[in-house]
Amino acid sequence: MNFASGIVQHNIPDKATLYASFMPFLKNGGLFLPGQNQLRMGQEIFLVLSMMGDPERIRVAAKVVWVTPPGAQGNRPAGVGVQFLEADQGQTRAKIENHIAGMLKSDQPTYTL
Repeated sequence: MNFASGIVQHNIPDKATLYASFMPFLKNGGLFLPGQNQLRMGQEIFLVLSMMGDPERIRVAAKVVWVTPPGAQGNRPAGVGVQFLEADQGQTRAKIENHIAGMLKSDQPTYTL
């Protein structure tokens, strides 16, 4: 695995942000990372994720599979979407789904869809 940019740290402060960032339609799940414009499509990274003040940080290998450029339609924030890699075996996806269990069928807009 080639982590050209190394480690990306990202903090998700609350449940609403986690819901808006989660990309459940990706195999193994993924997250949208607003403001990460320096990453390129196909680039592999190591994501260190802090969620909602939990002292435990989640570490997961991921790959950039989505890019939203600055000025995108619908006032969506610029950034990238990353897909969690197979090596994670769905653990990060499960943790995220557990945090937002009651919101998964919500009609609220997300950062990506």
